[in-house]
Amino acid sequence: MDVEIVDGSLHSGAPDGPIETQWDRHRFDMKLVNPANKRKYNVIVVGTGLAGGAAAATLAELGYNVQNFCIQDSPRRAHSVAAQGGINAAKNYPNDGDSVWRLFYDTVKGGDFRARESNVYRLAQCSVNIIDQCVAQGVPFAREYGGHLANRSFGGAQVSRTFYARGQTGQQLLLGAYGSLMRQVDAGRVKMFARREMLDLVVIDGHAKGIICRNLVTGKLERYVADAVVLATGGYSTAYFLSTNAVNSNATAAWRCHKRGAYFANPCFMQIHPTCIPLSGPSQSKLTLMSESLRNDGRIWVPKKKGDARPPADIPEDERDYFLERRYPAFGNLVPRDVASRAAKHACDEGFGVGATGLAVYLDFADAIERVGHENVKQKYGNLFDMYEEITSESPYERPMRIYPAPHYTMGGLWVDYNLQSTIPGLHVIGEANFSDHGANRLGASALMQGLADGYFVIPYTLGNYLAQTTPGEATTDDSAFNEAEANVRGTVDRLLAARGKKTPREFHWELGRLLWDNCGMSRTSDGLKDTGAKIRSLRDEFWENVHVAGSGEELNQHLEYAGRVADYFELGELIAIDAYHREESCGCHLRLDHQSAEGEAVRDDENFSHVAAWEHTGDLSKPRMHREKLEFENVHLAVRNYK
Repeated sequence: MDVEIVDGSLHSGAPDGPIETQWDRHRFDMKLVNPANKRKYNVIVVGTGLAGGAAAATLAELGYNVQNFCIQDSPRRAHSVAAQGGINAAKNYPNDGDSVWRLFYDTVKGGDFRARESNVYRLAQCSVNIIDQCVAQGVPFAREYGGHLANRSFGGAQVSRTFYARGQTGQQLLLGAYGSLMRQVDAGRVKMFARREMLDLVVIDGHAKGIICRNLVTGKLERYVADAVVLATGGYSTAYFLSTNAVNSNATAAWRCHKRGAYFANPCFMQIHPTCIPLSGPSQSKLTLMSESLRNDGRIWVPKKKGDARPPADIPEDERDYFLERRYPAFGNLVPRDVASRAAKHACDEGFGVGATGLAVYLDFADAIERVGHENVKQKYGNLFDMYEEITSESPYERPMRIYPAPHYTMGGLWVDYNLQSTIPGLHVIGEANFSDHGANRLGASALMQGLADGYFVIPYTLGNYLAQTTPGEATTDDSAFNEAEANVRGTVDRLLAARGKKTPREFHWELGRLLWDNCGMSRTSDGLKDTGAKIRSLRDEFWENVHVAGSGEELNQHLEYAGRVADYFELGELIAIDAYHREESCGCHLRLDHQSAEGEAVRDDENFSHVAAWEHTGDLSKPRMHREKLEFENVHLAVRNYK
């Protein structure tokens, strides 16, 4: 797994000077597009979740012509709808000591000091305006008795800064963005293209100028041209097969951009969420997340006796181990996700797990129900409890939930500079699709914050700065680059359809997912990662020889869609293993077993790995080139994370 390493080639572009004034000064220094000229520019936005929907609506409101694409039948079905617990913002309504600086500090620390300071501080600044924007759109945030917006706590913070709409926060925020987006569709400034899948990026003279899509209803390949492309297609945890993401969430758009020249940063930084309903059987397609907000009132525990199969109500208090409260008294059940996940895994590995498989711990609400009453608990978490009961046939009001960690959010993604521009000029990447804000671990309730900050408050400025330096309408779909890109896509489609093997894409995906989960999931070793890379290459070769793809390309063919995504998962999966192998430290959700303390805590190597690993596609999937962006910590000084 030897790779070429390049230092000094990546620059964040963050302005100099005090971090508190960087964004304000940068906005002033950026070039602007005259209001009368904005209508001359065309922008492609791929994705309609919180990042993509917010960007498309805002850019159109400014006067740009926007083409917006999604693989769903409606923008309302973007995966942001699944976010449950809340959105962070440093408004300090509870008057408990929060501030922009504290949110900035918590995010850098929560990411185990592997995020870029300048981007994180800007995110904390923008968070304050997001809530006002969403309230103006009619988002029904929970309110206190007197009418003020309510807050609750999330992991990794000792203040209450999370705004929420029961357990439907993502859905309600998405409806707010959707309303703004549809207003622009009605005004004619946004053209919506549903049921399209982006399969390639078109690069002309080094600049992103369009995309190739497959119409998922007709099977036809379509060309779209623009002056710039904004990618907002989410993360890639579905490479692990079982994850909390929707089955249709995938890595294809970002991966195809990577193969066109966009560097892929920190692909091994995979978030493991501690609060998921455990796997029930091999036929399961995805896992269901139980919101982190439940850890405000739910207490996590396991029996003190190994293999204790008694019903939880029959286990006395003195025979229970509330292990997070015991190990981390300052934060208790609200430690960050990576810390909670490792602790739960350790308890199960030691034989204290519960349920039929032993791969679960209890999340218990008995104390909360006794303290505040059934109705108050129902008001805060009722729809989440209903969801759990519908899936498991067990009521959380009567017995504890059973939870276990699972792949959730991807901190890795396409590398971007301070302007959210990738290494391909004109290709901007926002939301979970980029790497920029969360380091090695994302704090809860910060995904929605980043998506809306990027879409509403950052990309309108930074994209305008790029467009102000270009001439509108220079490219057309007749350009030879479009011919080459479409031929490339057609070649992949034809190769998949020509395969008439004996295994389905799902079978291959399951095998790949098990490899990644077992060796590049909760814990990792040098030998295991090296072996995983070789096994992925072997399985990828078998995929192209023995996959069976039914149907044709000139029709609705979900089998073909899935096969193309699995092919990309194989290539991305190998890069995940390579990146994890070369990061010889533990940080956040990246736990190398040979780099941990006696208590099982992650041990970083700041001297050698305080950098972003951004990978360049070289044409040889097994030999990517690593570019390192050095991370400087001038405001939040490097320290061992301590949540005790």
